[in-house]
Amino acid sequence: MKPVRFLGDSLKRVREFPAGAMHEAGYQLDKVQRGKQPDDFKIYTARISDAVYVLHAFQKKTQTTSKHDIEIAKQGYTELMGGQK
Repeated sequence: MKPVRFLGDSLKRVREFPAGAMHEAGYQLDKVQRGKQPDDFKIYTARISDAVYVLHAFQKKTQTTSKHDIEIAKQGYTELMGGQK
């Protein structure tokens, strides 16, 4: 199973989730570690050969994801890939 590595403030954000949401986040990360697809949840991840990276975590309150949250995840991915898209 691949280790989970948190980028930026993603670990802090997950720890700020309500207890139920934090438990669900752990469940979804376990699925990703095992190579499965996560359910639609509020965590952006990237599976790279050595680990699962949490790019961004947020509390989603609507059906749509804000452009701001998407941009934070994209920025994390770009940084993870060494500036390459």
